[in-house]
Amino acid sequence: MDALNIAKEYDSTQYIVIKIGEEQYGIDIKYVDNILRMQNITRVPHTQPYFKGVINLRGEVVPVMSLRIKMGLEEDVITKNSRIIILKLENNAPVGIVVDEVKEVVSLDERSIDEVSRNSAKSETTFIFGVGKVEEGLISLLDLSTVINEKEIV
Repeated sequence: MDALNIAKEYDSTQYIVIKIGEEQYGIDIKYVDNILRMQNITRVPHTQPYFKGVINLRGEVVPVMSLRIKMGLEEDVITKNSRIIILKLENNAPVGIVVDEVKEVVSLDERSIDEVSRNSAKSETTFIFGVGKVEEGLISLLDLSTVINEKEIV
């Protein structure tokens, strides 16, 4: 009975684990609309450096950004494992992010997530709301509302 009560007490959330360089990041699965193989991205002139361009997804024009560049890392290196993840946040149009690799889906409950202090001087920290602990190591959990700032994309 105690194990059943503990399971009910801690809700778990599923995260898609992605790789950017050597680091693992988690994206809440409820925001993931689609995962696409790399395709031709049409450049749009006079935009932010991290804005890669737009793609046509079933007749809808979707902006695509480089998560690497947005986080202050080096330029994307497109490989056979590179993917575009289409994200749909509440009341926002879909947006795509380029990632190096999609690894797996993990379930994390609140006991296995440590929140990250917002007062840190590191710019990357502002994109992360917590760190999830799994058997394979640590996963930085992305704060998508910060990563996808509409004012900067359009």
